[in-house]
Amino acid sequence: MKFKKGDEIMVTLGKDSGKKGKIEAIFPKEGKALVNGVNVYKRHTKPQGEGKKGGIIDLPKPLDVSKIGLICPKCSKLTRVGYSVDKKSKISKASLRVKMRICRKCKGAI
Repeated sequence: MKFKKGDEIMVTLGKDSGKKGKIEAIFPKEGKALVNGVNVYKRHTKPQGEGKKGGIIDLPKPLDVSKIGLICPKCSKLTRVGYSVDKKSKISKASLRVKMRICRKCKGAI
């Protein structure tokens, strides 16, 4: 999964296209992401017993990752995510490789 919790994204398709937000949760098995303030639906509930009132509740639903795009923190553009593998240092005769996410537009690390 190329997206992580806390990434700044923009919705590219659907009823909320153009909206920006941060990822709150990722569901990699379903290929979905929960974004703050995006894809919010209304749920009408009945009163459940004496203590709980009925009413209209805002219910955020996860978005498919194919409908969102990452906003690069350095260049502030909508971009795709790429990877680069660098050799950091040699520790005990074995080279340590680090896999980093990079912006496809400005080539900066995300």
